[in-house]
Amino acid sequence: MKVVALAGGVGGAKMVDGLAMVLRPEELTVVVNTGDDFEHFGLRISPDLDTVCYTLAGLANPETGWGRRGETWNVLAEIKKLGGATWFRLGDLDLATHLERTRRLKMGDSLSQITRDFCRFWDIGPTILPMSDEFVPTKVITDIGNLNFQEYFVQKKFEPTVKGFEFENMENARPAEGVLEAIEISDMVVLCPSNPWVSIKPILSLPGIVDLLAKKYVVGVSPIIGGKAVKGPAAKMFRELGFKPSSFSVVKLYKKFLDGFVVDFIDQEEAKAIEAMGIKTLVTNTIMKNRNDRMKLAKEVIRFF
Repeated sequence: MKVVALAGGVGGAKMVDGLAMVLRPEELTVVVNTGDDFEHFGLRISPDLDTVCYTLAGLANPETGWGRRGETWNVLAEIKKLGGATWFRLGDLDLATHLERTRRLKMGDSLSQITRDFCRFWDIGPTILPMSDEFVPTKVITDIGNLNFQEYFVQKKFEPTVKGFEFENMENARPAEGVLEAIEISDMVVLCPSNPWVSIKPILSLPGIVDLLAKKYVVGVSPIIGGKAVKGPAAKMFRELGFKPSSFSVVKLYKKFLDGFVVDFIDQEEAKAIEAMGIKTLVTNTIMKNRNDRMKLAKEVIRFF
């Protein structure tokens, strides 16, 4: 069985980790959001891509879900002493990833090539693909102006009111090599429990993606549980954009191509409304507190096929 997962953020990385435990490496391809990529200290930072890779490699910080296990902060401490910006925390081990990625990008290598090599060095079995090799940063339109996503999310602690989003350079972007091909030959596409607005929507905005998904069997896992996001600003974004934060609202965003949807026990009352839209619904535990939870959820999602 061939599965493609669309992912971003910590929730997406956890879901992908579960899928990697129940599928053979050659059966799983992960397409990762790069809309939150940005430049910092002259380095190209790819937060979602790195979170997914670190998680699958067993290198992720188990406390935060992002960054590296056993990280040190010597460089950041020195930057602080020199009066530099420390709002985005880059650890010493993490910096090595960004330094090498930036060096190779300047040499002309694509983000796809670099990611493929990093995954080989980290002994990651599944295929990990950035959604695009073009730089398509997400801009968050807020009540205090347009912000780069990391400025909104990390520096401003997602406090500004969201009014919309822009994906810069999307008109010139294309899916990275292998993305459309992987979806085309897949038996199932899984929309991970990632933020629909800033983790999944950038992938869907690339040309050809939505049309292709409409021809495939697509199952989504809700990132909203009991009206709240497990982590991050997804529920807040729904409210500020005029939607009730709920699994049903997530389904409405994906309904054009969605075949099945997974909701938590807490939201089982929403299952009937979702099924009334012609979408099969699975009610189960979707909170992934540990790797065993990730594996159990992944098995249920795969059985949903």
